[in-house]
Amino acid sequence: MPDGLRELPGEQYSFAFYKLQIISMVDIAQLKQLREETDISFAECKKALEEAGGNLERAKEILRERGKEIASKKSSREVGEGLVHAYVHTTGKTGVLVDVRCETDFVARSADFQSIVHEIALQIASMEPETVGDLLEQPFVRDSSKTMKDLVQEAIAKMGENIVVHRFSRFTIP
Repeated sequence: MPDGLRELPGEQYSFAFYKLQIISMVDIAQLKQLREETDISFAECKKALEEAGGNLERAKEILRERGKEIASKKSSREVGEGLVHAYVHTTGKTGVLVDVRCETDFVARSADFQSIVHEIALQIASMEPETVGDLLEQPFVRDSSKTMKDLVQEAIAKMGENIVVHRFSRFTIP
């Protein structure tokens, strides 16, 4: 057998291919976990894991950085579609109307977009921001390690469209 080849049952593989195959097999579990935790595409998760050398936490950080880059590139795009969402707290004493815009009606109708709009409405109801700027700077109520701006940027990276919180109103009965 030539040097550098390794024989496996019934077939011969080059050593480099065999090594690559083993590395890919190890990464599948991490790739699946990263995909489930971030909802980013498999291709982007794989690139991040490769760049991070298999370190899951570093790969998440790389994806966050890429998400911010993607969001900044898309921020100049016009947002002509969107969704107006109404949320009323179970007590019936606090309500929110929020207008969140995106680029296409396809994204506006998606479950992911509707979910992010609902999270924004919950944030407004619970944290009482005065302006959109105040809202975006607040820590996210469900995960204080990120701000609302981070949440919107992650949604931009995931959906591939510019997303803008256009306006909102909060109503309360004392």
